[in-house]
Amino acid sequence: MIKADNISTLSSSDPLISIIIVTYNASKYLQACLDSITKQSFKNIEVLLIDGASKDSTEEIIKANESYINYWQSEPDNGIYDAMNKGTAHSKGKWILFLGADDILLEGFSLMAEKLKELDTLYYGYCMINNKQSNKKLGEYELDKVNICHQAIFYPRIVFKKYSYDTRFVIYADHALNIQCWGDRSIKKQYYPYPIAKYSLEGLSNQIKDPVFKKEKKNWIRKYASRWAYARYLFRKWKESVKRNKDFS
Repeated sequence: MIKADNISTLSSSDPLISIIIVTYNASKYLQACLDSITKQSFKNIEVLLIDGASKDSTEEIIKANESYINYWQSEPDNGIYDAMNKGTAHSKGKWILFLGADDILLEGFSLMAEKLKELDTLYYGYCMINNKQSNKKLGEYELDKVNICHQAIFYPRIVFKKYSYDTRFVIYADHALNIQCWGDRSIKKQYYPYPIAKYSLEGLSNQIKDPVFKKEKKNWIRKYASRWAYARYLFRKWKESVKRNKDFS
C-alpha cells in the first residue's frame, strides 16, 4: 500500500470542492483527466486519487502530478464503489464530485462551483456523452427510472454522513445512492443546465451487468423513495408487463 498527502495550501474562499478520481490501470487516460482539472478557472479544489493497485504506469503519472494531488493511495480494493467510499473518508470539501480516470472535466464545473451556497443542497448539471446531453432536471420518479451520471453531481458532505455506496451493487451503486438522495426530503436538489464533464463510454459500467441491483431495485425504491414515486414505479412496471403479454399473445 502506498499513500501520500500533499499539504499544499488551499484557498480560504468557499466552497472547497473535493474531486475524487478512482483509477485502475488508467495510464492511457489519467493525465488528460488531471489536466482538465488544473485548467478550471475555479481553483478551490482538492484532488484525491484512489488507485486499486494498478499494474501499468498509473502510479508514475500520479507521482508526476503530486504537486496538486492532495491525497492519493494505491492498494487493492473491492471495486469502484469501495474506492469511492475510501475517497469520501479522506475528503475535506463541502461538496464532493467523482470522476473516472477516463472522464474530462468541462467548463460547466467552474460555473456550477460559483452556485454552491446551501450546505443541505445537492447541485447537479449534466454530462456530455458522444456529444449528447445526458439528462435534464429530474424529479424523484424520473430519477428512479433513469440515473444521473455521478460525474455531473456535486454531493454536499451531509450525504456521506448519512449514506455510503452499497458495494454489493457493482455498477449501479451510484443509482442506488441517488434514489436515497432524491427520496430524502432533508436534502434539497438544485439543477443548473451546465455541462460538468465528458463521460467516457469505455468504463466498466458499460462492460458488465449488475444482477444484484436489478433484483433489489424494486425493494430499494420502496424503502427509500416516497410512496407516490413507488406507486408510480409499480404502475409503470404493471403497464410494461401488460404490453409484454400482448406482444406475446
